[in-house]
Amino acid sequence: VSPSDRFPWSRGEARVARHWRVSGRVQGVGFRPFVYRLAHELGLTGWVLNRMGEVEIFTQGPAAAQEAFGRALLERAPPLARPRLASVTPAEPAPCDDFSIRGSAGEGKADIHVPPDCFTCDDCLAELRDPADRRFRYPFINCTQCGPRYTLIAGLPYDRPNTSMAGFPLCPDCEREYRNPADRRFHAEPVACPECGPRLHFREAGQDVEGTEAALAAAVAALRSGKIVAVKGVGGYHLLCDAMNETAIRRLRARKPRPDKPLAVMFPQPEADPLRRVREAVCLDADMAAQLRSPVRPIVLAPRRADAKLPEALAPGLRELGVMLPYSPLHHLLLDDFGGPLVATSGNLGGDPVLIEEAEAERGLGRVADAFLHHDRPILRPADDPVLRPIAGRCRPLRLGRGNAPLEIALPRLLPVPTLAVGGHMKNTIALGWGRRAVISPHIGDMESARSQALLARVAEDLQALYGIRAEAVACDAHPGMATHRWARASGLPVTPVWHHHAHASALVGERETEAAEFRWLVFTWDGVGLGPDGTLWGGEALWGRPGAWQRVATLRPFRPPGGMRVAREPWRSALAAVWEIERDWQPPGVTPEALALLRHAWQRGLQSPATSAVGRLFDAAAALTGVCHRASHEGQGPALLEAQAEGAPAPLRLPLPRGPGGVWIANWQPLVEALLAPGEVPEQAALVHVTLAELIVRIARKVAAERGVDRVGLCGGVFQNALLSRLARERLAAAGFEAVLAERVPMNDAGLSFGQLVEFAAKTGCA
Repeated sequence: VSPSDRFPWSRGEARVARHWRVSGRVQGVGFRPFVYRLAHELGLTGWVLNRMGEVEIFTQGPAAAQEAFGRALLERAPPLARPRLASVTPAEPAPCDDFSIRGSAGEGKADIHVPPDCFTCDDCLAELRDPADRRFRYPFINCTQCGPRYTLIAGLPYDRPNTSMAGFPLCPDCEREYRNPADRRFHAEPVACPECGPRLHFREAGQDVEGTEAALAAAVAALRSGKIVAVKGVGGYHLLCDAMNETAIRRLRARKPRPDKPLAVMFPQPEADPLRRVREAVCLDADMAAQLRSPVRPIVLAPRRADAKLPEALAPGLRELGVMLPYSPLHHLLLDDFGGPLVATSGNLGGDPVLIEEAEAERGLGRVADAFLHHDRPILRPADDPVLRPIAGRCRPLRLGRGNAPLEIALPRLLPVPTLAVGGHMKNTIALGWGRRAVISPHIGDMESARSQALLARVAEDLQALYGIRAEAVACDAHPGMATHRWARASGLPVTPVWHHHAHASALVGERETEAAEFRWLVFTWDGVGLGPDGTLWGGEALWGRPGAWQRVATLRPFRPPGGMRVAREPWRSALAAVWEIERDWQPPGVTPEALALLRHAWQRGLQSPATSAVGRLFDAAAALTGVCHRASHEGQGPALLEAQAEGAPAPLRLPLPRGPGGVWIANWQPLVEALLAPGEVPEQAALVHVTLAELIVRIARKVAAERGVDRVGLCGGVFQNALLSRLARERLAAAGFEAVLAERVPMNDAGLSFGQLVEFAAKTGCA
């Protein structure tokens, strides 16, 4: 077809030329091929190219076609794209009689938007299962609408030489697809096939099985025989075992070691009904089902069915189970061949980041896994699975990771300089901010190990390199003992410490950028512990104001759990402190009278027993006093078990709420502890804790509103991961006339601190 036939205006009809700049997430998502097809559909000539994170377009043609083009750019964009029209300006016509895709341009100011790793799209999944397709059963099938991104991008522009696929030269067939603008694999940078792409190999007891099909078969056979297999996925290794085999599950728990922490389960995805196998195990509402099937493919914590056949050992003592669908072609093949659900837990040890390299995986997981399923596509940076929990009416993130991070959020105020925020100590993320943009990293982990601290430094450098931004300042938690605080001080950049609970409150409010400075907020920041401005350990605070201007208006009566760092894993210590504080006695199981006497003597002298107002520690105390949990093998175990035990609707206790120094209301928990010391049924006592604290929130809100005015009430901090408490508090606040807000995109736990630090820093130093 001649150009004059395809573009009739080129025969002399009136034409106009326009220059377009499209920003947002437009790289790595098939946006240029989409523009190419759209221009041909509308009879426009010109070109499209990538330029430093943006897409630049030149079009020529009739004005009506140009208008239609502009609308379609946003309305018909590829599903994974998040385009924003940065500008459209008149241009001088140029001699061109076709529309082409030009090579990427490296000059200009960077406006980078790094896409996260994506699931396997339906088109690729159909090819994966089609015996007639040349990529039949190929574990690395992908296209512009799916596959890895963040974990394989070495630098931008997002072209194959700048990815971990650079070492896999394309075969002629893949090359033709890659160069064809009409093909859905046009410039799909990870594109590959069995002839030219990555391969699997299996290793067990020093013996290797080469070849993708043979390696897959060996891995499935090992799983069927009850073995634990470490599998290299998109963002790191998983530890897999048969989810129906209680012996295998207990072996995994003993080796990792992970005696009690819940294990996620990955279910096969039948073609006719992708969620059928999941629904056999858990109850799903519409939001949970939508999240499970979304491109993120997260782990969703869902209520277990009473008739579910899965072993209790997957989530002992809990009413929920973490469920997920396969998201990579390798996972689909494993689940299809195995024929049943598989435990899929992070391939790491303790709170360390997930492992990504073959040698380090075999060293680190050699005592856990019986066998390894490796592949030779390098993972450039780890990305653990994201986790969502239904809380107060919708699924909310507990962990960012593969599929939803790097997470981009607009800041309420303009940062004066590019700033790196390094978060806290537990469940850590870091965030890079410049202008009004913030980018939050995937989950890094707890900052207790050298490996976690090394990864923090690596991710900090990666984010700056990927986005073309060099930080000129660092924000960190104000606690000088934190590894992140020490890293910030050693960075050589100006450091701004941010109080822990101010960061929590600002993370919540900062999500709602248009309301951050507009409203008077009352934010309940309830968590384990964090250093407060008065030098004590906070954790049961109500803060009034807005980012950059928080005032403490209410808190919890402080108490002094003895034992220093051991308090977090031994809830009985918090229970003892609460009991001793009100001059009562209690004998924790497993503690001899002699040891108890020595501990009390140290407590009376103030040795290793700092005061805290933390609601998280009060929950620990309640878990121990009810007998639900005296010793925890993982963080938050006591409160989680207490929530799972709660049944019934007892009347809330009315906790005393006197004014303290500075006019701060101080909630006295003594009546609640006394009620837990009295004989009673555990489910009712557990419910009493939740309903009493929910009622306390409403009483504080009423007092603050009457005295200062309140436009919005926020609930944030790790305590509000408790779905029962959050629901009760939100319902009671609504009944009292308050609009209650919880985080929707940023985790409410310490994973959100880095974003909150940026919001605080911008509020105190930035411009409107």
